[in-house]
Amino acid sequence: MQRDPRVFLWDAHSAAEAILEFVAGKTVADYRSDRLLRSAVERQFEIIGEALNQLCKIEPAWAERIPDLPQIVAFRNLLIHGYASVNDLTVWNTIESSLPALHETLANLLND
Repeated sequence: MQRDPRVFLWDAHSAAEAILEFVAGKTVADYRSDRLLRSAVERQFEIIGEALNQLCKIEPAWAERIPDLPQIVAFRNLLIHGYASVNDLTVWNTIESSLPALHETLANLLND
């Protein structure tokens, strides 16, 4: 039995929300110096990427409404498979420049 595609949207939205909560009031210096924070953020990005990858497979029409989805999945792959080359500044810049819009897009899809 195939999972309801809204579950994947919910998982990705929830993970994005968690990242935003984790970094609220933090600076890039805080992020770089806190191993627990980095680990938590990276894990939530992994969940976002995997959930959206699964969404692509079962509901491509919904997945097409998510800007930059291939890059999101590629970022997840980098975090998992290229863990030794993860750049903290890249992760932080992704949080600041891309995550709020993704969070909003996912919320809008869930509300449709």
